[in-house]
Amino acid sequence: MRRRIRYQVACSLDGYIADVNGGYDWIVPDPEIDFEALTAQFDTLLMGRQTFEALGASTELFPGMQIVVVSTTLRPDEHPGITVISEMIAEQVEALRGQPGKDIWLFGGGKLFRTLLELDLVDTVEPAIIPVLLGRGIPMYPENDVRKRLHLRTLQRFEKSGTLLLSYDVEKPA
Repeated sequence: MRRRIRYQVACSLDGYIADVNGGYDWIVPDPEIDFEALTAQFDTLLMGRQTFEALGASTELFPGMQIVVVSTTLRPDEHPGITVISEMIAEQVEALRGQPGKDIWLFGGGKLFRTLLELDLVDTVEPAIIPVLLGRGIPMYPENDVRKRLHLRTLQRFEKSGTLLLSYDVEKPA
């Protein structure tokens, strides 16, 4: 069975994954959300360069996870311990999906999400809707001409923070 690529991301009610400066201090922690159980569903993080750099270009935050960064500017020899995909994205991501393991977490990166969605490589979209309006910032889904139909799989409501955790399957082309 192919591993799924799941875009699991926190976003504001108005659809931003970071503020205009890339900040995410507006994300309200909620003691009801078991972050450890969420991360245990994955063994691979797939992200764009900007997200990787926002994490300090480090693998230390997610020990034991395979880190894959899609970038045309990162030099693999300068980042041991990560895999850099710089060309043939569809083929390399498909090869990654074919490897044994858990699901792949598309971690942040609206631009990478847009690219992979255009290539029909995203299986689920799982936003954690944080009850805040940012007004502007980095969008969850940057402007484009691709329209995808989603089908609601699950909805969880966290009373203390007001966060909604949604999970949608992405409809695949016939």
